[in-house]
Amino acid sequence: MTQAPSRQRGIPPFPSRRIFLQYALAPLGTAAGAAWAADSYPSRPIRIVVPVAAGGGTDFTARLLADRLGGALGQAVVVENRPGGAGNLGVQHVVDAAPDGYTLVMPITSFPINPSLYKLGFDTARDLAPVLLVGTLPLVLVVHPKVAATNVKELGQLANTSSTPVTFANSGTGTTAHLAGELFNHMAGTRMLSVPYKGGGPALSDLLGGHVQVYFSTIPAALPHIESGKVRALAVTSTSRVPELPQVATIDESGLPGFEVTAWFGLFAPARTPPAIIARLHSESSKVLATPEVRQRLAQHGVLPGGGTPDGLRDYLATDMAKWRRIIQVAGIRLE
Repeated sequence: MTQAPSRQRGIPPFPSRRIFLQYALAPLGTAAGAAWAADSYPSRPIRIVVPVAAGGGTDFTARLLADRLGGALGQAVVVENRPGGAGNLGVQHVVDAAPDGYTLVMPITSFPINPSLYKLGFDTARDLAPVLLVGTLPLVLVVHPKVAATNVKELGQLANTSSTPVTFANSGTGTTAHLAGELFNHMAGTRMLSVPYKGGGPALSDLLGGHVQVYFSTIPAALPHIESGKVRALAVTSTSRVPELPQVATIDESGLPGFEVTAWFGLFAPARTPPAIIARLHSESSKVLATPEVRQRLAQHGVLPGGGTPDGLRDYLATDMAKWRRIIQVAGIRLE
């Protein structure tokens, strides 16, 4: 009986035509599957996770977007509140979700700050896919009427010459209001003393009572007290003046060029969400933000409508993370 010639050692047999085609067409099948998924998206309701309890600015903005986005996509878009861990638990939930466009997150404003203060179970820059910058929230630098300063320069002089420390309220360690004060100290060369509170309400209340002298407040919270004369607005923290306070200068134009603090809301999906789905979400969300009704309702809550591209949001996040990391290091901020 004639034996088949032995194969040369180390050289595997050539695959059959059937196996070869199976491997050759596999990438095409994967691409076709992804394209089909994007074309049929969405085929069921979408969730936007808000990592704080209902009722705040993040929740309001997410619900406003969700309501209009659902109509545009032809599927319900619901907001799911998942509070806890300074907003980190809700973000973790979305990081761990399937990257199929059905679970999104709108983080709270401390999102770019948290990586420098907490040990996170995710990589903020790597594990989420940016969709759209939804809105920004400038703060307003306000002082008690008895403070002998009517502008930023005078506040800096007072902080450097006063026999007792000038105090600024913060709404909690590591919050935007806290870091705005620390950034002011760093750029103005002052040593205002930070006084922590459990939220913006108590911080503003103690400013009104004269127990602290300075506060970086959200504009909607401070506006009635500015108009009544119970607090004095010195400047806003954005690089452009805001419609609600057109007569109030920016800190940038008041002697601290480059000063900018804007809290913001962004929409994110899990990393590896198909680009076609990200593009659909971005396109429809952008259209929602462009409507006059949505822009007006955001303005009523002190939110300036966002926009731009997903890559623009990625860069915005990276810039903010780097800025706050430096300020936290310089100020020596630690969580208790």
